[in-house]
Amino acid sequence: MSVDLNAPAFRRQRWAARTSLAAAALAVLLPLGYGGLGGVLLLAAGLAGAAVTAAAVWWTLTRRGPERWLAAALAVVTPASVLVLFVLTLGWVLVLTPVLWSVAVWSGRYALRSAGTRPKRMKEHRARSVRRPFLIMNPRSGGGKVEQFRLREKAERLGARVVLLDPEEHQDVTELARAAVAEGADLLGVAGGDGTQALVAAVAAEHDLPFLVISAGTRNHFAMDLGLDRADPSTCLDALTDGVELRVDLGFVADRPFVNNASFGAYAAVVQSPAYRDDKIGTTLELLPDLLTRQRGPRLTARIETTTIDGPQAVLVSNNAYRTGDPVGLGRRERLDSGRLGILGVRVDSAAEAAALLLDPAPQGLAVLSAREVVVDADHPEIEVGIDGEALVLPTPVHCRIAPAALRVRVPRKRPGVPAAQPRLNWRRLRKLAAPAGPA
Repeated sequence: MSVDLNAPAFRRQRWAARTSLAAAALAVLLPLGYGGLGGVLLLAAGLAGAAVTAAAVWWTLTRRGPERWLAAALAVVTPASVLVLFVLTLGWVLVLTPVLWSVAVWSGRYALRSAGTRPKRMKEHRARSVRRPFLIMNPRSGGGKVEQFRLREKAERLGARVVLLDPEEHQDVTELARAAVAEGADLLGVAGGDGTQALVAAVAAEHDLPFLVISAGTRNHFAMDLGLDRADPSTCLDALTDGVELRVDLGFVADRPFVNNASFGAYAAVVQSPAYRDDKIGTTLELLPDLLTRQRGPRLTARIETTTIDGPQAVLVSNNAYRTGDPVGLGRRERLDSGRLGILGVRVDSAAEAAALLLDPAPQGLAVLSAREVVVDADHPEIEVGIDGEALVLPTPVHCRIAPAALRVRVPRKRPGVPAAQPRLNWRRLRKLAAPAGPA
């Protein structure tokens, strides 16, 4: 099928691509041209400042006593000094440059959207009506959101049976969910943290029942990637009367389910400490020097299909991959139904390698992969694991896998947290779109 190069839509697409490339070029060349030789030296100073800052952060995390505080001061003073130097040297150009980058990004995405490169959203399915929904609510989660937003009262008005967890008594939410299924529940849901969400979600997946996420936790990462309203968790209950279903993946570490991620290495060891709950920052700063310099803890190995990550200080295995190339969407997952785990491995053994993580486009110390399975092994018989924020100790090797489309999540039809799917900036594609002959 031929493309009409004179069609208005194609002309807009072509000029948007040209505008994006021109704005990006100006954003790079204007500071260099305005400053002349000083602009080149300023760029070199900026890169050097970034390297020094990264190294200083590494020293801060791996030293104790006066050395740590000197390194921390250097990590603050260096970027501040570079920023002052940029302001004094570039003046108004420093204000114009981010504006040009914004124009480049907006125009580039417009051109790529018009070219049909917008990412596909998760498919929504018709939700069948439910008669016996069963919800578990943690009154302490999120600082008391269950009471603040009257979640129990609203759910019961909508016909749900609600079990309120007792803060003074340990209750097995998995057993509560299974008992509810045995009694005829046709929907399971949780108002609580991601760890509780995962346990009940596994029961729902096991029985092929819809699962309702109520964003009453502290961080609500799973709810965020589902597009749910984290500011008002009561809106999640609208899914009971006006909802759709999403088929999403579910991750497993051994036989333990997770909806977000499982962490191995330094962070997992820190959260195991009894002192962490009461003093997160102090405990982290106390433990990290020994963990990062390998004086404490096991030596990890992660095997991902044909790739092996040897000796990382940290490995993060996520239920679908996190975005890493877009600062605006950093830490979010574009979708939850790719059928693949995201794997992030970090190995840094010196200040120079810490600087390379920031400056090198493909640093050797950072591995970003995806796979259906990953095996994390160690030179110890057991290793610490953080699973959706819960601290556990598991025997090695630890097998992580993903169950594609295992979970039927019931969500409201209208979800304010669903961002417009934006294409990734592809400068090579933009150059082809901007060319007089049209796209290749």
